[in-house]
Amino acid sequence: MADAAFGVLHGRVYRLGDDVNTDLNCSGKYLPGMNEATIAAQVFEPVAPGFAARFVAGGVIVAGRHFGINSSREQAVHILRRIGVAAIVAPSFGRQFFRNAINNGLPVIECDVAGIAEADPIEIDLGAQSLRLPAQDLTRRLAALPDAIRAILREGGLIAFLRKYPDWELTP
Repeated sequence: MADAAFGVLHGRVYRLGDDVNTDLNCSGKYLPGMNEATIAAQVFEPVAPGFAARFVAGGVIVAGRHFGINSSREQAVHILRRIGVAAIVAPSFGRQFFRNAINNGLPVIECDVAGIAEADPIEIDLGAQSLRLPAQDLTRRLAALPDAIRAILREGGLIAFLRKYPDWELTP
């Protein structure tokens, strides 16, 4: 089912490998005491030297298995939002990272990433549940997101959602 409230994300792919943990984008050695700008300048440096310098806001991270494993560090999502990550696509995510991303309004999409290369133009339509690589004429169907997650993402995160809908209750 299409959802017009979600626009189509257009961006460029920034590839990362498997098992990229939260310490690689928000290193504990910078916490506490460093501001987000300092931490963002080091994002993914151990696995992708120069990533922060070449990343352009609106880009989409496409990673391997288990993206965001390691900790419940919510700052890891804040750093990605700060540099302008539009979405993250990976075959699987650390569950705590996945939920932190949703709560902070960052779309995280589980799907097959085979054939998606660095710098590929990418289109993600959450409403139509599709991911498209126009240069390769490749389209992948995405799993449907639960209604509650769709609502949180539409509002830009959990806090924004709860401010708009203070009386919201989960119904069975």
